[in-house]
Amino acid sequence: MDHQRVIRDVTVRLTMASSVPEACRWTVSALSQHTSATISVLLDVHDRLRCVAATGAWQVFATVPARTGIVGRVYATGATAVVPDVTVDPDYLPVRPDVTTELCVPVLDPAGRTVGVLDLQWSGPVDLEPWRETAQRLAALLGARIAALGGPPAESRSEKLLRHAAALSSAETEEAVMSAATCAAREVSTLSTAVLLIGGPDGARLGPSRAAPGELETRIRAELTEAGPETLGRIVERAHRYGAGYTLGEVGHPPTEDYQALTRAGVRTLIAVPVGPSDTGGALLVADARVLRPDPTTVSLMELLAGQAWTSLERLHTLARLREQASSDPLTGLRHTGPFGQRIAAATPGRTALLAIDVDGFKTVNDTYGHQAGDRVLVGLARALEGALRHGDELYRIGGDEFVAVIEVNRPEEAVRIAERLAEAARRIGRTISVGVALPRPGESPDGTLRRADQALYAVKRQGRDGVHLAAA
Repeated sequence: MDHQRVIRDVTVRLTMASSVPEACRWTVSALSQHTSATISVLLDVHDRLRCVAATGAWQVFATVPARTGIVGRVYATGATAVVPDVTVDPDYLPVRPDVTTELCVPVLDPAGRTVGVLDLQWSGPVDLEPWRETAQRLAALLGARIAALGGPPAESRSEKLLRHAAALSSAETEEAVMSAATCAAREVSTLSTAVLLIGGPDGARLGPSRAAPGELETRIRAELTEAGPETLGRIVERAHRYGAGYTLGEVGHPPTEDYQALTRAGVRTLIAVPVGPSDTGGALLVADARVLRPDPTTVSLMELLAGQAWTSLERLHTLARLREQASSDPLTGLRHTGPFGQRIAAATPGRTALLAIDVDGFKTVNDTYGHQAGDRVLVGLARALEGALRHGDELYRIGGDEFVAVIEVNRPEEAVRIAERLAEAARRIGRTISVGVALPRPGESPDGTLRRADQALYAVKRQGRDGVHLAAA
């Protein structure tokens, strides 16, 4: 193999390249004329190594995290990797089933910074030492040409959108989703500001602000806040009724009345995109104080972003509903045994009272009128008991006709008064209940307190039902 000829051929092609991707493609193309190796060039684009040019494989890795695989190791360390047997290197990323040998060299710019890697993989015998020297020289030539052409290619807008979509999908709160969406809108559109309007039955409201809002966003928020929910609602309605819209930056063309608050804030360029369905969704406003001319492609990217943001919000809403269903009784809507166990585990001795409640004569209702009638009794009683409790008191259904209220009191007599109020609430709807009251003793387990409350309840049952009994302290 004439390695000097390899270098000459690549050098000639590099001098003719007018862009970084072209320089990488021509390097790979010229090099492939002299070897059967699988060849690829990966450059640093944002936080990943992106394959800019490749040949010789049925499939290539389009992107690789910066520290993944042999290529990631070489990029991170800046040291050439010569791997005679890829089967013993745990970092090998398989691109062909027959590869046996890999040579990966860092692509350095003239200042010595690593901007990417040049990777070669063979499936047959090869003398690696001369190829190591050749690959390093070619990588140096390529690095110099990349620097001369302005450095590695910038992340495209579609690549940015893909990266932000991943962030949206992994966001764990509504606020995180909305913050990620506005951040993505600014970066992908290249406009300076983005705000979300969230629809609601009483108009619309502003979504969360970023940690350090810019001057334009601050003015926009102030104007929209002063304009009020009705104006925000009209902006949202406009976006949903007519679809996405954008300015052309033409002088002498005033905005519609709905956007007057934005122009007062200094907005001269605006993209408005509907978010979600018209009845529950909102609008994404992407703005700039400069007079610019957004194009339809930019608007399309904002629509894709809005769709992804809404999907992420719906995912969170669905998870919240599932969590609520998992922790709530489907008949009465009250929380049940799981949350109850967590609550009484945090009971404060002498302060947290447990009120064990049993419906008097409930079995007779079921036996005489059927389970549907029994269900109606339970639902009605649950609403009556909830209405009799104070704000902050909690009511749980822990069995068929068994309820427990958990309340905070200053003394036992206060807990008894609340229990009597519950009994009176039951009487007002034509039912009676028996209530046992217990306060945790120091060092007593939550189950122990509940057992004493149950014992107090059965004391009421023995005395004729429809009453309240306080367990001994």
